[in-house]
Amino acid sequence: MRRFSRLHGSEIKGAAMYIGSNQSRREFLRYASHFAAAGTGASLACNLGLIGHAAATTADDYKALVCIFLYGGNDDQNTLPPYDPENYNLYLAARQSIALDRSQLAATLLSTDTDLGGRQFALHPSLAPLRPIFDDARMAVLLNVGTLLQPINKVQYQKLPTMAPPRLFSHVDQQNFFQTGSFTNPTVGWGGMIGDLLQAYNGIPSLTCISAAGRAAFVSGTQSGGYSIGVNGAVELFDGSTTVADSPSIYASMLDIMKNSGRDMFSREYAKVTSRALALSDNLGAALDTAPDAGFALFPSGNSLASQLKIVARMIASTSQTSAKRQVFFVSLGGFDTHSGIPERHPALLATLATALKAFYDTTVALGISEKVTTFTASDFGRALASNGDGSDHGWGAAHFVVGGAVKGRRFYGTPPAVGINTNDDVGRGRLIPTTSVDQYAATLASWFGIAVSDLSLLLPNIVNFDAAKWNVGFV
Repeated sequence: MRRFSRLHGSEIKGAAMYIGSNQSRREFLRYASHFAAAGTGASLACNLGLIGHAAATTADDYKALVCIFLYGGNDDQNTLPPYDPENYNLYLAARQSIALDRSQLAATLLSTDTDLGGRQFALHPSLAPLRPIFDDARMAVLLNVGTLLQPINKVQYQKLPTMAPPRLFSHVDQQNFFQTGSFTNPTVGWGGMIGDLLQAYNGIPSLTCISAAGRAAFVSGTQSGGYSIGVNGAVELFDGSTTVADSPSIYASMLDIMKNSGRDMFSREYAKVTSRALALSDNLGAALDTAPDAGFALFPSGNSLASQLKIVARMIASTSQTSAKRQVFFVSLGGFDTHSGIPERHPALLATLATALKAFYDTTVALGISEKVTTFTASDFGRALASNGDGSDHGWGAAHFVVGGAVKGRRFYGTPPAVGINTNDDVGRGRLIPTTSVDQYAATLASWFGIAVSDLSLLLPNIVNFDAAKWNVGFV
């Protein structure tokens, strides 16, 4: 069966509509030229001169960034609850019936040499599979990360509201801001912009920015479009239930029609896009077939996030066939909008995350590439410390995890926020004012990936509003 990319399948349909529309023909040519450039050995990053600004890579160098996006706004208050008696009691008073029992947290208490002034944190019990990675210094915890236009404190938030990001606590807006670092261009992600700068190092530039979770702004650049794959690899061109797929002759005729160049320039461009997409699908399928089997059995069945991470691991393992040097991946898990049902729903979600992330990390170790792969969590926002009954409402700053062989782990990074309601560190109901920006989070990852300091403002337009000495948080 012909395998096919979701991105290219949808783009071909779009191109067909452009052919019949005079008003859209100029846009179609611009769009088709994008794929023509992506199909050459040198990407548009080279043509634009951007690649000269990126840090150099060597012939045997490979690195991958993997973003795990937790859609809905993960309740970080229970993900990383305080453990020291003073702050646990403040947490318990605010959370009431949705607070975790301190006796259950002893087994997941995170021991670290980081000076936190007596503060202690534990993982949610469902995250216990991640504790060995933390203890092995291959997992770091970032405290109070969130979307920011610039540094801001509570007084500024109250008196100068335009200093804060617009439309705080909105799912869509904060998802876009986290993935793009900007409100002015919410369709171009900082992961995709990294791909723009580095895709010329890859033998197949189209396989630089890849999503196993459908379309995502994070992996969409100005030149790198974000290649979508299914959990089994490139997606089938035709659904297996259709008569087209069941009939070799009809199937062959459909392909011939799609690849027929025609007599006008628009049909010719459409045919080029189709042929290139089909060739890319075949190349990817062949590469995945050669990936070694080591470690893939570690992924559990029935875990949607694990299935996404498994195909990411297979793609990373096949880089000798695809000649990739730099790849950015996006996977996701939904269901974190826990306005209700936290005691029942949240543990299951975190168990899914922990099991999948542990399997992925262990697989990179088995493949001998753990130091080349850095995985990090992201989410719309954190959640309020205050309980609304059996759930919690939208918040702002949140804790996040970074995992990988290159991570400077067994440490906390950032400033521990005060625990309580209406402290100097929150804007009400325990909704934390971030002290580490998404820009700093992203800049640290991008710098490890090979992006020069001088190029960080291309990816993250707000980074210039922060102290340059603090752009790199230092966790990797």
